[in-house]
Amino acid sequence: MRTSRRQIAILLAAGTPLLALCGLLAQAGAVQPPTALPQFEDVTAKSGIHFQHSFGEKELRTILEGTGSGCTWIDYNNDGLLDLYVVNGRHVDGLTDHSAPDGVDATNHLYRNNGDGTFTDVTAQAGVPGKGFGVGVAAGDFDNDGHEDLYVTNYNSAILYRNNGNGTFTDVTAKAGVDNPYFGTGAAFLDYDRDGRLDLFVGNYLKFESNYRLYYSAEHYPGPLSYDPEVNRLFHNNGDGTFTDVSRQSGIASEPGRAMGVTVGDYDNDGWPDIYVANDTMKSFLYHNNRNGTFTNVASDLNVDYGQNGEAATAMGPIFADYDNDGWQDLFVSDARYHRLYHNPGKAGGPFQDVTDRSGVGAVSGQYAGWGDGFFDFDNDGWKDLFIVNGGLTWLVPMEAVLLRNNGNGTFADVSSQAGGFFKAQYVGRGACFADYDNDGYIDAFITTLNGEGVLLHNDPPPGKRNHWLTVKLVGTRSNRDGYGTSLEAVTGTQHQYLQTTSESGYLSQNDPRPHFGLGQHTEVDTLILHWPSGTVQTLQHVQADQILTVTEPAPAVPAQAAGKAR
Repeated sequence: MRTSRRQIAILLAAGTPLLALCGLLAQAGAVQPPTALPQFEDVTAKSGIHFQHSFGEKELRTILEGTGSGCTWIDYNNDGLLDLYVVNGRHVDGLTDHSAPDGVDATNHLYRNNGDGTFTDVTAQAGVPGKGFGVGVAAGDFDNDGHEDLYVTNYNSAILYRNNGNGTFTDVTAKAGVDNPYFGTGAAFLDYDRDGRLDLFVGNYLKFESNYRLYYSAEHYPGPLSYDPEVNRLFHNNGDGTFTDVSRQSGIASEPGRAMGVTVGDYDNDGWPDIYVANDTMKSFLYHNNRNGTFTNVASDLNVDYGQNGEAATAMGPIFADYDNDGWQDLFVSDARYHRLYHNPGKAGGPFQDVTDRSGVGAVSGQYAGWGDGFFDFDNDGWKDLFIVNGGLTWLVPMEAVLLRNNGNGTFADVSSQAGGFFKAQYVGRGACFADYDNDGYIDAFITTLNGEGVLLHNDPPPGKRNHWLTVKLVGTRSNRDGYGTSLEAVTGTQHQYLQTTSESGYLSQNDPRPHFGLGQHTEVDTLILHWPSGTVQTLQHVQADQILTVTEPAPAVPAQAAGKAR
């Protein structure tokens, strides 16, 4: 039973009237007044997605096997429909001392969106099955040719798949110079020097030793503190299909860590992308972009290196997002103990403030081990909500996922029991990626589970109670083609919303690349302002709601214009 229900029971026992109770708890952030919410329906069976994750062995016996895998949404064939790529583990000869289970199709999978709610597995014909033990994935158009490419992290290797533009991909890892012979985890494309080309950041976990075992094997397999940390890597895009490893000269490799999730965001609004790395059982890193090709780790200065009690938590999935609509990117980090929600002080300056407890996020932390997560507006009311996937840390222990609705006052309410049967089921959750895969204006989800089947969730709004929305597809010209690093502001009446486009977010995964705004009952966006990485500022007026608006970055001295239904 969750905290909000216990609070309700106590107040009811004290004789508090029901209507007064709902109002009080809504103000306190404990529960929303009764209302019909969108339902997350499990549509996996009828979608044609049949993904079975494998950790490659008959038993879960190492930290490598327990890491899980990620997923990403990518429109690989440019048909306007988001396709799904899912990473898989697999048996690696000589890596462990026991044999793989029989009959497991242990490859990565690419599912093509058919546009009717179903998907077709096109892994073989696209040429993207992966190799080795897969972990994470990032998508981005690194060569600015208009076709999305894929970077997959593995244990002791990596793959850069270049999109050929004809439905197939080519492994160009060696040619591009982006191999990663380490335990790769989260990765992200970003244009850190704003030269119009996507660079690549790769997080590395630890120096795994496959033969190491605890003396008392019944306890659990050796944890992260049993292994030395590893350094992360940064690759600079040379613009000719190749990259240069600038990890050391940039400062990225100045100290080792145990990277799990990675995210990118401009936390200080200086127009340059910064990088946050969630490290396992040690301090996390916030790499501030010095605007000269170097980075400085400022996590300790800004109070985002440890948990609120100074503990080195098992940090998993980091997300930059402006949850209170004040124009500054806040930070959420899922955790196997207590999640962390940090509020960005903005113009006031100083360190981030840990608001986990007073926001209501702490109440759903202690009883779960959190992994994949998403910060998005699931009900399109103009406020970003939190979706957290949970699962056993070192054992195959299934747990419920959690949905926290943003109350619009700095607090969140646990509405899991009101959002569909999925939240009553239990899974050994790992990665999660979120997108509007059917272009109906509501954000859906795909969940990876450890050694289990993936789950596709469709977000169904209540009949007759749909809120309005706007999704923006960015096309960079002077900036990188994906528009990663663009800051957007949407003004509807008195409400201002802020989004920053990014590659990786959360645990090993990547979401819908198209910025999405929930608009409530507003039928248009009064003003949409885009700050492109090139420095170009583009303003659109009276943009019609309920559409996917393609916005192309204007060339110099050319009036800003959108290639959609702006009026």
